[in-house]
Amino acid sequence: MDQIIGGGAPADADLVKDSDQKRFAKDVLEASRTRPVIVDFWAPWCGPCKTLGPIIEKAVKNAKGAVQLVKVNIDENQMLAQQLRIQSIPAVYAFFQGRPVDGFVGALPEGQIKQFIDRLVQATGGTPGGDQLAELLEHAKAALEGGDVSLAARVYGEILEQEPENPTALAGMAKCYLASGDAERAKALLAKLPPAVANHAEIAAVRSAIELAEQAEQAGPVGELEAKVAANPKDHEARLDLATALYAAGNKEAAVDHLLQSIKLDRKWNEEAARKQLLKYFEALGFNDPISVDGRKRLSSILFS
Repeated sequence: MDQIIGGGAPADADLVKDSDQKRFAKDVLEASRTRPVIVDFWAPWCGPCKTLGPIIEKAVKNAKGAVQLVKVNIDENQMLAQQLRIQSIPAVYAFFQGRPVDGFVGALPEGQIKQFIDRLVQATGGTPGGDQLAELLEHAKAALEGGDVSLAARVYGEILEQEPENPTALAGMAKCYLASGDAERAKALLAKLPPAVANHAEIAAVRSAIELAEQAEQAGPVGELEAKVAANPKDHEARLDLATALYAAGNKEAAVDHLLQSIKLDRKWNEEAARKQLLKYFEALGFNDPISVDGRKRLSSILFS
């Protein structure tokens, strides 16, 4: 997995460590010569410290090596706390090139912690973790589109280790299962999603793709269906089955053409079944896909003519 992401992300043990006044110069001042080091001054009796600790650790790990976190217990390092004039905790200082460059006092929410880290990384010439995540998502997407399902699955898995509820990565992993012929595993993954991401557009797109794949198994041979439609252009059932078979075979433009033709001939047939199926295609393809964009324009011209 390390090779997949260009050298590998540092282990969590390297990103988060405890320190004291004897090791502070090495762990913070020297270490900050190569990347920003965030120091969390805390104490066991401090309630807000217990709230902040897990949040800032998660944010640092999500930054994938762009920053490091050092934790200092002020009860055990009172001289260091006095030297740095720590008057209230939790106190967070960011160091770069051996000197403090930013900081805050108190327990901030997760969103503000991420902004603090992104701002710090940008100010010191690095790439924020969000950009690194976007690069990984693009890498996985390109691998999947290029047919390397195994590589895509490994990269999506790496992302989900850091962000278990990332909807794009979850949708990508489900697509990997689907591409490998394991629709049941894809469905099981989507069935367990928390409400916060279950209705995300990319998740909905995968659900549509699974439904279309299941429909394709019952559609019948393309040649036979083409003959049926040629013999009776108003056989909407055969045309719908033909569109499904063509879509499954990868001929998505022809599938869209047939559904548009069905709508043009009788848009109300079977409670607008052709239009509903067409919308599933657009959803599965993605609404910005060229086939979807063109199909939606043509659909509008038919419906509003």
